[in-house]
Amino acid sequence: MGWFWASSPSPSSTDEHIPEGALPPFGRENLLLSTSGCPVPSLRAKTQQDTEHPPSSCPVRSKDSPFYVLVTSSQETTATTTATTAPPPSSKPQSTLSKLNPLNYMFTSLSQSRAPNQTVDLPVEREISSIPRADASSNGRSSKWEYPSPQQMYNALLRKGYSDTPQDAVEAMVAVHNFLNEGAWEEIVGWERTFAGGLMKGWQRCKRGETHLWHEIYREEMEMERRRESGEDGNGSGAGGLEIPEPRLVRFMGRPQDRTPKASILQALGWVYPAKFGTAPPFDRHDWYVLRQTPSGPKEVRYVIDYYSGPPGPDGEPVFYLDIRPAVDTPTAVIERMMRWGGDVWWRASGGASREPKQ
Repeated sequence: MGWFWASSPSPSSTDEHIPEGALPPFGRENLLLSTSGCPVPSLRAKTQQDTEHPPSSCPVRSKDSPFYVLVTSSQETTATTTATTAPPPSSKPQSTLSKLNPLNYMFTSLSQSRAPNQTVDLPVEREISSIPRADASSNGRSSKWEYPSPQQMYNALLRKGYSDTPQDAVEAMVAVHNFLNEGAWEEIVGWERTFAGGLMKGWQRCKRGETHLWHEIYREEMEMERRRESGEDGNGSGAGGLEIPEPRLVRFMGRPQDRTPKASILQALGWVYPAKFGTAPPFDRHDWYVLRQTPSGPKEVRYVIDYYSGPPGPDGEPVFYLDIRPAVDTPTAVIERMMRWGGDVWWRASGGASREPKQ
């Protein structure tokens, strides 16, 4: 559930002005294990408060769109002043689309203020994720993406028309949302550590199966952490050259209405062989764009994430499954996926798992 906020470079920002944007929040329906819909409120959902003054300059978004930004009284006053002082031919009204964060196409700001009729105090502190920003070195931005506060989450749900959101469940929504994002990034880092050094090095890792691959990744992570703590060289030129530049998240977008080809194939197989492949369709889909550091220079890689809801666990807690893989945008991405899948299948089919303990 890729909803983040980035620190604003503007020194004049206040507590009620939240910096750069966010992906849609994790929805309350799927927190309760409902698989009937996406956790992101529908893109066709009405806003909580309709207005009679839609931004006439926007050719894309109507006031019924979740991307519609409500016009406050101060904004109306400013717009009126501009209209009376500037000649119509030269005026360029700001469209709703221009008010969105280009990194993820969501609102650039959302109030931390208590909502009308709100009866539960919600925290306004925002948790910093472990996910590095690709643009952290520019414009004084934070080096990590930031998650929304529970108050922001609640305000976002109200803005999308979900006025019946249980206020006492918002903090749990945020916790699950953050947990899923951290898990998604950990999986992406696994892909990046496998293939950032090239296909040949990637195959050397993949040919011994998934279990060995993750053991290698965790072993290297522990070794790099040890070297960082001891002050040893950590730029890749030290012993073993373990350290490679970490991947960074460039941007992301929610696409709950666009089912991936893999998800469509699984649904078709579930219709033909329900006992083996029968499963509910993914309740959400995100695309994350990651900056990969390769020997030949940085490269942008798109990852596709399908979110599935499973049966509750033994303790009654909700269970989620994330299917994360590089999008097949390039021949290299196709080869990477074939290596990862084929290496694991070959290792198990050839008896590699049983031979390993004997070596």
